[in-house]
Amino acid sequence: MASDFEATRRLFHLPDGVIYLDGNSLGPMPVAARARVDSCVADEWGEMLITGWNKAGWMEMPARLGDRIGRLIGAAPGSVVLGDTLSIKVYQALASALELRPDRKVILSDTGNFPSDLYIADGLVRSLGGGRELRTVAPEAVEAAIGPDLAVLMLTEVDYRTGRKHDMARLIAKAHAAGALVVWDLAHSAGAVEVDLAGADTDFAVGCSYKYLNSGPGGPAFIYVAPRLQSQVRPALSGWLGHEAPFAFDLDYRPGQGIERMRVGTPPVIQMAALDASLDIWDMVTMADVRARSIELTEAFIRGVEAACPALTLASPRDPAQRGSQVSFRHKEGYAIMQALIAKGVIGDFRAPDILRFGFTPLYTTMADVTGAVRVLKEIMDGALWDREEYRRRARVT
Repeated sequence: MASDFEATRRLFHLPDGVIYLDGNSLGPMPVAARARVDSCVADEWGEMLITGWNKAGWMEMPARLGDRIGRLIGAAPGSVVLGDTLSIKVYQALASALELRPDRKVILSDTGNFPSDLYIADGLVRSLGGGRELRTVAPEAVEAAIGPDLAVLMLTEVDYRTGRKHDMARLIAKAHAAGALVVWDLAHSAGAVEVDLAGADTDFAVGCSYKYLNSGPGGPAFIYVAPRLQSQVRPALSGWLGHEAPFAFDLDYRPGQGIERMRVGTPPVIQMAALDASLDIWDMVTMADVRARSIELTEAFIRGVEAACPALTLASPRDPAQRGSQVSFRHKEGYAIMQALIAKGVIGDFRAPDILRFGFTPLYTTMADVTGAVRVLKEIMDGALWDREEYRRRARVT
């Protein structure tokens, strides 16, 4: 049965008068999340107190929700677990991968990667020493840079600024042929594009849940480890919930079984309750349908903006197969233009130095949203309505 996106849209709280094209940064609230969180707070935390870890199944939530996310990213049951932040999960995956290749020193990434991932890799290189090196090349030069000295290829599948999409299967095959492991950041992939971690023979993957998966601000991240590697991986962050028997309180660390060993600290139960409500909506659709609709929406938006606003330059790949579920345009006054759009009820975001970024989520984004956003953008550009001091004043979050 085809996915019913009119039905899924009704399951989100979308403020009146707003066209929301920023779900690639923070997804809107599922209507059911409020009741689910209220129940978690009042009925579970309030009435069960600490017994909620057993009675309400809090301890099992990271693995249970990990499997629900796994369905969206082509991961086998028991290979994804939830908890902590994305930065922590990047550190875990990268450090564990490096340890599996002790005789190699090079981490390869690209200059379009999210800065936090590069900061973490650079920090690891500095901490571990031993001649290790972080190399970055242009995104289109990654494949040619894979060589026999490579330990780990660390990439974000969909570029956070332009939406450019790496060929996951092709790069994994090239890296494996060179004897390297691969870590993928799926922050802009999970819930946005079709991902087949198992089919592509992925080693490690990480991602967040507050963008396309709608868990709310600060929602927990996830980590994937290929089943073939789980017994070999030594967690770099040996947190107590990754212990084989956390409540034995042993002084020596023994890693848990399978993906459980990649748990670190106490999971954010209330935030996971919101994510659980969102994943109920994802159960109503297939990723193939989501991807097909995403392409329809992004193609229409590109056509509309290029016809109506010639001063904007497309920054995303023109070929939809080469981009994720976002569209970016460049303009030297991009920040002020975006603030003018937001003031008129069209919410996207800005990424330095000059990118206006728009996210498209078929679960709630409609073709009417596309045409409405183009109309408002044209009005702003034609009238130079962005040229006001209040729109140039930079906020802390852009």
